[in-house]
Amino acid sequence: MLWIAPATYIASIMFLVLMAFIYVFYLYFATTAARETLPTEWFFQSFFWPVFFMVPLLTMRSFAEDRRLGTLETLMSTPVTAGQIVCSKYLAIYVFYIGLWSLTLLFPCIVYLIQPELVLDAGLFKASTLFGGFVFVGLSGAFYISIGIFASSITRSQLIAGVICFSILFVVIVSGQLLMRLPIDELEGTGGIIDYFRTFKHLEDFSRGLVDTRPLILYLSGAWLFVGTTTLVIESNA
Repeated sequence: MLWIAPATYIASIMFLVLMAFIYVFYLYFATTAARETLPTEWFFQSFFWPVFFMVPLLTMRSFAEDRRLGTLETLMSTPVTAGQIVCSKYLAIYVFYIGLWSLTLLFPCIVYLIQPELVLDAGLFKASTLFGGFVFVGLSGAFYISIGIFASSITRSQLIAGVICFSILFVVIVSGQLLMRLPIDELEGTGGIIDYFRTFKHLEDFSRGLVDTRPLILYLSGAWLFVGTTTLVIESNA
């Protein structure tokens, strides 16, 4: 269903166009004046823009459409478990998500073909930044996709599933930054706890080549929690 859904191709085109625009903008911005931050770091720090629309578009049909058409009951009557069904849908969407992000590697390659000296000056192929950025994309994507399929499993409407997914993603991604702006610095120990949930702080570290195990535990445990909850929801409605 993922490969024949129009929403899949709409999300793919929107993602590539948006990321190409962001890449060109930051590249131009970096070459017009001396900057300490590499364009590639800025590029990865804009990851949330495509996530907000791409993840809901890719995941909203996963279970909501089956529930609406009544095909979920037929699917559950086959000799497979609810966990296998959920994991297969989850992995299919996750692999597609990573594939889209992998296409962004073509951006510096295209720039290299046009202006090779610009690639060297701007550090577009800096290994630590590319590696850390894509590790973060893979980790966070595992968590965000699990949120999307969970949202799709609790409703029959694709639109409602997309709205629920967007709302949860917004809270998860932005809440850490908002909490840092609250006057709670006087509370002992809160700074470290809030940092643990600050998505942009994780991304900043990863895009600089600093791979931390705390985000690894956070995103993978979050993905496991939402995938497990989705399995329970599907089993209860079987």
